[in-house]
Amino acid sequence: MIPIPVVVCVLGGWCAVYLVDTLLRSSHAVRSSYESWLSASGLSLSPFHVRWHTSVFNRLFARCALLNPRFLYVWFTAGMVFGIVAMFGSVVLLGRTLLQTLRQMMSETPEGSHEQVLQVVVPGVNLPVSQLAYFFVAILVSGVIHEFGHGVAALREQVRLNGFGMFMFVIYPGAFVDLFTTHLNLISPVQQLRIFCAGVWHNFVLCVAVVCLLLLLPLLLFPFYYTGAGALVTDVVEGSPSSGPRGLFVGDLVSWVEDCTVRGVEDWHSCLQHVAHQPQSGYCVHGADLRLNHAAGRAFRRLDGTVECCSNSSLTDLCFTYRNNLESKQFACLPARKTIQASWTCHTNTDCQRGSPPSLCVIPSLENQTRLIRVKHPPQEDMLFVGYPSHLQFSVSLTNFVPRLAFLHLHLPVMLETLCKYLVSLSGALAVVNAVPCFALDGQWMLSAFLEASLGTLLPEKNSRELLGFFILLGGSALLAANVALGLWMVTAR
Repeated sequence: MIPIPVVVCVLGGWCAVYLVDTLLRSSHAVRSSYESWLSASGLSLSPFHVRWHTSVFNRLFARCALLNPRFLYVWFTAGMVFGIVAMFGSVVLLGRTLLQTLRQMMSETPEGSHEQVLQVVVPGVNLPVSQLAYFFVAILVSGVIHEFGHGVAALREQVRLNGFGMFMFVIYPGAFVDLFTTHLNLISPVQQLRIFCAGVWHNFVLCVAVVCLLLLLPLLLFPFYYTGAGALVTDVVEGSPSSGPRGLFVGDLVSWVEDCTVRGVEDWHSCLQHVAHQPQSGYCVHGADLRLNHAAGRAFRRLDGTVECCSNSSLTDLCFTYRNNLESKQFACLPARKTIQASWTCHTNTDCQRGSPPSLCVIPSLENQTRLIRVKHPPQEDMLFVGYPSHLQFSVSLTNFVPRLAFLHLHLPVMLETLCKYLVSLSGALAVVNAVPCFALDGQWMLSAFLEASLGTLLPEKNSRELLGFFILLGGSALLAANVALGLWMVTAR
């Protein structure tokens, strides 16, 4: 369900704006000056929608349209080809996404949703409130770049640009360009295609540029941050098993998870996945220590069949199982930190024969799926975590970038990475959605111009081409609407 506070804030904010606007318009004293100010500033208000229009940037668009005409011709022609391919590809992608969603609905399992290329995003539900700023900045930048492509392409094709604007619909920001419709209708279908495809083309180019920036980020930040030395902790969830006096702290550099080397965040996740899917590792302990702590008569079985041999009130001891020389299964309650700190990992007694005197391999006796995980973050003492590896994975935030100087902010590389990832996701989504042959989207005009350019000889009558286009648009609109409706249901109702 959508969080109630989010709904209250959004509805309350828009109601306040609409109430103020209504009061000012109904007041005889300020109505005239208020409407004059709205008209002069290019603002227009309606329920859940505010719009700003200006011609201030027309000269900037015109200058960009005059730069290297030959290059711009090749640029927007490439964009036209990409837009046509994207128009057909978006239908295939939406069809595949719809089938995946229906499969998840039938199976009644949420697994596999991360495999979908397109997902409906609802702030406060599957988009953390803490990342709303990244989301809105990325969607606004993507929209501006999209409309910038339309504006420059239109001026290059001798279509007049009336102005540029931005809007806010409910909570989603956006941008638009106002083109002179008469000029647009007079040019050829191929010229129209260059204009209509320029938006999705620029969104695709933005995706590629930001991906390159992400790949080059370690090199660009090299004078200030270094990588490859471990995963730097930037946040620990308060009250989680990862926090506490012997836990992880902001600024710690994690270098090992059990025997798995951690050189960065990717290694951290892969090491924890490996730990989760492999049998619990054991630790080599001298036989004399085991005889002193033998738990005969104190062990009992849990409901899942595993054995507990320590007092339930103990916060430092842990039950271990091992096999003696007679291969009989024994149990010992040992102090966890002391046992693990001075030993090495093992899986059988054979792995412990290198020491003198020989040791035995003791394995923590834990409930199903839980693990004892040793996390090394020198110079601090190792953190010992008992629980589900996924809880450890999601209770700690890390980064690959380690500052070279103390005054450098730990979160700056994380903020840049997060913004870049949102730009790639949202700009790509904007390109895909706008390319869909659907009413009121770029795909509608792209399809119309494409049919005029390609079927002018096969279907000489304009009415026939328009009828064909109408049915294609109807199908594309239904496909997009089905994806949005089912996506919203999957996100909110489930």
